[in-house]
Amino acid sequence: QVQLVESGGGLVQAGGSLRLSCAASGIIFSNNRMGWYRQAPGKQRELVATISRSGNTDYAESVKGRFTIARDNAKNTVTLQMNSLKIEDTAVYYCNAYAYPFDFWGQGTQVTVSS
Repeated sequence: QVQLVESGGGLVQAGGSLRLSCAASGIIFSNNRMGWYRQAPGKQRELVATISRSGNTDYAESVKGRFTIARDNAKNTVTLQMNSLKIEDTAVYYCNAYAYPFDFWGQGTQVTVSS
């Protein structure tokens, strides 16, 4: 049974930081591209950041320079360090594991940035 369990969300003031974690089980973690996506109210889910099996990273333009994705294959975890948070970063953040043809999602963690 595949499980992706996110943690670390919460309420933070604009300009602050949060660190999200995703613990994966039931998959061969190192074989998966891992990613973080987010969905704000009334909007479609969008890519935030991905990290490939080899460690190559990709970021949405809106978070470049502020967010950092990292993976630890020994611990089966992927993290998202979020700095200089903005109100528009408010969303539910989802962890994703992708290895064709499989695509798994976590349940999401709420991030709320206040003024």
